[in-house]
Amino acid sequence: MNTSKYFIQALLVVVFSTLSFMLFKEFLPKKIFPDSTATSKNRVVDSLLLEAIAKDGSIKEKDTLSNKIIDYKVVDGIQFPKETFEAYKGNQYLVTFFEKLYQLETANQGNVRIAYFGDSMTDGDLIVKDFRTYLQERFGGKGVGFVNITSESASSRSSITHEFSGNWNAQSFLKVKTPSRAFGVNGHVFFANDTSNVTWVKFRATQTKFATELPRPTLFYGSAKNYSGRVFCGANDSIGRKLMPSTILNTLTLAEGNLKNLKVNFSKADSIPFYGINFDDGKGVHVDNFSNRGNSGLPLGTFNKAIMNSFHAKLDYDLIVLQYGANILNYGTLDYSWYERRMTKVVEHLKACFPGVAIVIISTADKSSKYDLEMKTDAAVIPLNMAQKRYAIKSESSFVNLFELMGGEGSMVKWVETAPSKANKDYTHFNHRGAKEVANIVFSQLNQGYELYKNLRKKRKPVLSTQKDKTNWQEN
Repeated sequence: MNTSKYFIQALLVVVFSTLSFMLFKEFLPKKIFPDSTATSKNRVVDSLLLEAIAKDGSIKEKDTLSNKIIDYKVVDGIQFPKETFEAYKGNQYLVTFFEKLYQLETANQGNVRIAYFGDSMTDGDLIVKDFRTYLQERFGGKGVGFVNITSESASSRSSITHEFSGNWNAQSFLKVKTPSRAFGVNGHVFFANDTSNVTWVKFRATQTKFATELPRPTLFYGSAKNYSGRVFCGANDSIGRKLMPSTILNTLTLAEGNLKNLKVNFSKADSIPFYGINFDDGKGVHVDNFSNRGNSGLPLGTFNKAIMNSFHAKLDYDLIVLQYGANILNYGTLDYSWYERRMTKVVEHLKACFPGVAIVIISTADKSSKYDLEMKTDAAVIPLNMAQKRYAIKSESSFVNLFELMGGEGSMVKWVETAPSKANKDYTHFNHRGAKEVANIVFSQLNQGYELYKNLRKKRKPVLSTQKDKTNWQEN
């Protein structure tokens, strides 16, 4: 066999292919392979996003905010300094939240609860776990908060060990438009409809700081005509606890103290909607992670107001965090005014669902795509970031510019390629090191705002009011 002949032929093919590529390179699209195959396969796009693009995607809106100075109204004697659009943070809209932290810190009174809504960025309690820890280090509190009955990311969550039987019927607001019963605050509802086999859920505390125990486990469930249901906690529980699904939202305390392990068996509980189990000690700060892979944020606008009001009455949220973006990018347009309009309405709806709550919007992180064989910031990142800032201002919400705070253009490449890396090779998602840094970015901005609030609070003075037992405030 003449090996040199075949070697020369192979070499000529390689040379010809290379020259052909260089010749036709200018005619190829600049953006090549925008998303990895794995990322695209695992992405769940909620139908509301597709509907919004189809209906509002072509509507253009004049930008009236870019050159605007935001001058805040006084709230309880507090007025944060004016802000430009470019540097917008919106701490003024967190005054009620900051006051709750202040009472907790100075008088050890009350507690603070935060609902952290996100997509795959917060999957497995990433970011939220460390954000929770930072707050509990500063203000106290133990427990991981509200946990779903089942979760697609249970195996990857390190803040609690979570297992469940495979016969749960789960419905999500990303996949079901008309659920058999209203979704819970986590965007899910679960049913134990299998009467032939035991339906169960099991939790175990981990070594995560402030989560080494399961404090005051409390089951949340909805209304039903079935009053035969019982739950059994542990091997020694032979009698069980009766479920009373009489109101739109019901709770059952499964243990008064702190546990290391908890297994709950459900018996004759078919048709009763279950939502999750809450773990908190009733003190300090508690943060619930409500992550849903593929979520754009728009499904939050479908929440049933009555049941959300009931969740709010029992859990008493002070702050809602919205962290979305990864699932909004790359839909053939760089104009995100449609998303801006839709999410402004979503925030309005959340304020009706959770009266008095303050809201923080976290921008999209940097995301890299391949242009001319080089990984660069995706062209859609900055337009989406601007749209998120605009809807934060319009909805009177605070804003954390994660894109800028993590380093701006080109930062995701650095986070992926630094040693040790802080983000995954999909150039979109953070690993545990990056998640901890993002949590610190969010916490640091809130903490800086809180420290400024305390200084402004010292400068206000009470003003006599004509209404009995009411105090108004003004600036010195």
